[in-house]
Amino acid sequence: MRYRTRVTAPAAALIGTAAALTMGSPALAAPRGRGREGAETLGDPVFPTLGNGGYRVLAYDLDLAYDPTTKLVDGTVTTELRTTEALTRFSLDARGLDIRTVRVQGRRAEFEQADEKLRITPARTLPAKARVTVCVEYSVDPSRAAAPTGGWVLTPDGFAVCGQPNLAHTVFPCNDHPTDKADFTFRITVPDGLRGVANGQLVRTERLDGDRTAFSYRSRSPMATELVQITVGDYVVKERPGPHGLPLRDIVPTARAAALEPALALTPGLVDWLEQRLGAYPFETYGLLPCNSDAPDAFDFTGLETQTLTLYKPNFLLQEESKIGSHMMHELVHSWFGNSVSPATWADLWLNEGHADFYGLLYRYERGWADSIGLTTMEARMKYTYALGDQWRHDSGPVAAPNAVNLFDNQRYVGGVLVLYALREFIGEDTFNAVERAFLARYRDSAATTEDYIAVASKVSRQDLSGFLRDWLYGTATPRMPGHPDWTVTPVNPSLTVPHSRTGGHHHDNSATL
Repeated sequence: MRYRTRVTAPAAALIGTAAALTMGSPALAAPRGRGREGAETLGDPVFPTLGNGGYRVLAYDLDLAYDPTTKLVDGTVTTELRTTEALTRFSLDARGLDIRTVRVQGRRAEFEQADEKLRITPARTLPAKARVTVCVEYSVDPSRAAAPTGGWVLTPDGFAVCGQPNLAHTVFPCNDHPTDKADFTFRITVPDGLRGVANGQLVRTERLDGDRTAFSYRSRSPMATELVQITVGDYVVKERPGPHGLPLRDIVPTARAAALEPALALTPGLVDWLEQRLGAYPFETYGLLPCNSDAPDAFDFTGLETQTLTLYKPNFLLQEESKIGSHMMHELVHSWFGNSVSPATWADLWLNEGHADFYGLLYRYERGWADSIGLTTMEARMKYTYALGDQWRHDSGPVAAPNAVNLFDNQRYVGGVLVLYALREFIGEDTFNAVERAFLARYRDSAATTEDYIAVASKVSRQDLSGFLRDWLYGTATPRMPGHPDWTVTPVNPSLTVPHSRTGGHHHDNSATL
C-alpha cells in the first residue's frame, strides 16, 4: 500500500489507528453532521500543540516561486491524505502564512487561521478511510518568519529553511510532527542566475517564460516535515562518487566553491567509516549545503541535518579537518538516527543526538583529535561526563524526559552518549553493534520510541534490559557504570546550573559537545 510508514504501537497512539487504512476510498458524499472535528494535537509531551488527528498524510507536493525583488514566496502545497475517521473539520499546522484559498477534492472549502492551526471545513463531511486531496494556495514573507522564531534562513541571494523541531509549518501548511512521515515532491521556480534546490534528487528542469527556471525534486523515501530543505541562491552543484556508487551532491555558493572543496572532499570517507558500523547509507544521495550566509543571526547552530542535505554556515567548513571532522560525522549519523528512523515524540530526541555524538566522538578519538575539553579517549570523556550525571539530571531532567526549554541541552547529547556507553559496557561491543543495526533495520522509514529501542536491545541481547535502561534514561540519580566501579558522581550543587547548549528556536548541534 502507498502508506509505507511503519509506526510502532506507542507512536500510533499519538496519531490514531493506522491499521484500518485500505486502498479503497469511499465516495466523499457523507452528509454533514455524521463525523466530528479532527483533533488539533497528537499529544506530543514536549510540543503538545504540534500535529493533528483524524488523518494520515500520504504525500506532499510543494510548488514554490521566489521573487528576488519583493523577497516573497508564493506557494501551492497539495497534500494527499487518508482519513482515519469521518471528519466534519480537520486542521493543518500553519503560522505566518497568508492563506489565499483552500480546496478539498477540487472544491473550495471554508477555512480559518487560529493560533498555529489552519482549520479547514470541507463542503461535505469526509468519510473514514477516504483518500483526500487538499490544495492550499498561500504566500509568505520569509523575513517575517526568519530564524530563530521561524523556519526561514535569510541569505543575500535567497533563503534556506530549517524546520527542526517545530517550525516547518512556518514554511508550508503541514501535519508538523515526525510520526506522520510522507512522500515529498518539490517544484521551485526562480529567475535566471539563481538555483532552487530541495531534498532528494533532481528529476526535471524547465525553462519558463520571463527568464525563469523551475527545478523539480523527488525524495525517494518518506520524510518528516522537520527534515524538509528548500533553498534558493547563487549555487553550483558539485557531484562526486561515494562508497558503492552512492551519488554525492553538494550545493555550494558559486563564489566560494573552490575554498570549500577541502571540506566537501571529506564526505566519501565519512560515509565509508559509518557504513562499516551502521550498514548501508539509507537514502538516494547525500551532500552538504553551506548556505550563502555567515551572519551571526542567520541561524544559531553549527550544523543542521535535513534529509539528504546538511545545512552549514560556510565559514565553519573552512577550518582544518580536526576542527570539523567529528561535527560532519555527527550530522551524517542523523541520516540513520533521526532521518531514516525519526523520533516518535520529541521526548525521544536523545535517540537522535546521543547516537550522533556517540559516533562523532568515536570518530574523533580514533583519529587522535582532542575534544573540546582536551580529552582524547572515549573512556576519559565518559568518566568526566559520568561525574556530571546527577548535576545534569538536576538541571535538565533525565535523558529521555526533556521539556521545550531544555530539549537541546547537553543532557540529550553527551548525556545520551553516556547511556549508550553504559549499555555497550553492560552487553559487550559485539552485541551493542548488533542492537544498533537491528533497531535501524526494524524502524527504517518510520518513527520509533525510546521503549522501542529498549525492546530491540532486550531482544537482541536475549536479556530484559528494561530496568537497566529505564534507570539510565529516566532515573533522577545516575546509576553505577558497568565495568567501572571506581567512577564517582559529583554531588549536586543547587547553585550551579549547567549551561544550556541552545538558544532561540532551532536545533543546535553545539560545538562544545564534541
